Amino acid sequence: MLIVAFLTAFGAKAQTDANLTQYFQSPTLLNPAAAGATDLLRIRVGSRLQWLGMEGAPVNFMATGDIPFQLIGRRWGGGVMMQQESYGLYSTTNLAVQLSARQKIGKGYLTIGFQGAYLTQVFKGSEAFIPDDDDYHESTDEAIPNFDVSGNHFDMSVGVGYTHKWFEVGLSCTHLLSPTIKMQREGSQGNGSSDEQNFEFTFPRNIYFTAQSNIPIKNTLFEVLPSVMVRTDLKRVQADITARLRWKKFLTAGVGYRTNDAVSVLIEAELKGFTLGYSYDYSTSPIMRVSSGSHEVWVGYSLKLNFSEKNRNKHKSIRIM
Repeated sequence: MLIVAFLTAFGAKAQTDANLTQYFQSPTLLNPAAAGATDLLRIRVGSRLQWLGMEGAPVNFMATGDIPFQLIGRRWGGGVMMQQESYGLYSTTNLAVQLSARQKIGKGYLTIGFQGAYLTQVFKGSEAFIPDDDDYHESTDEAIPNFDVSGNHFDMSVGVGYTHKWFEVGLSCTHLLSPTIKMQREGSQGNGSSDEQNFEFTFPRNIYFTAQSNIPIKNTLFEVLPSVMVRTDLKRVQADITARLRWKKFLTAGVGYRTNDAVSVLIEAELKGFTLGYSYDYSTSPIMRVSSGSHEVWVGYSLKLNFSEKNRNKHKSIRIM
């Protein structure tokens, strides 16, 4: 059975960024200012299977890496990011590089980040099938191609963040240019002739606010890790609220809620720099009638880097050992 609902009209704006339950696993996905914001070399790989059981439901794959470094007497951060999403007959790939600068303010650090990205959009029109008795589309609708089309465009994101010993906050805007990708038949040369068909897909700007904290429970081995993410495309607002409990900086469990969408449970284990996280979403919308929920998995590695000037290049003499 073909899901015609995913044959969205070209030229319309759509929500393009994935709904991530474990948004805290790789903050550089949402905010380039998070690149190098800590003293860690961080590598993260994640996958999300949304609305399992529904044909054509979104499938996301993400990979990120970021590192802090010193240059011309200033602390910087660099990062790379890749996102790939398949959604019905659509496929989107986002490749990006990130650069951030850090400045100490008060008892924390302010970071400002920039991201340059290369977006590629593909629509598998050759796999589209619209029955003649469809109530919403005609089988001969010229707005829906019956051949594969693709296109690409440059994109930008910007962000700011503030990191303190006990909390972090960030504000960012993805798809800053709101790029419109003009999609053409795959293999065509795009010679601009009058009979050439062009289709368009516009990526709307998304504004993100994130905040999280680390609250030790006195005289115990537990920490409370509350966090929130709010995003808007200036037409609608959605919020993720998450509460986690961590034991001995090793095992973490929690629950979450995404407004008008889902409730979730989360579990994570950390050992010697390696991390493994899993979450399950149970939809609170009518879509749960045809889905068994959403699954999200993350794996990663973090390495502590030493940026302290103390004892740097200092060696003991063998005469006094």
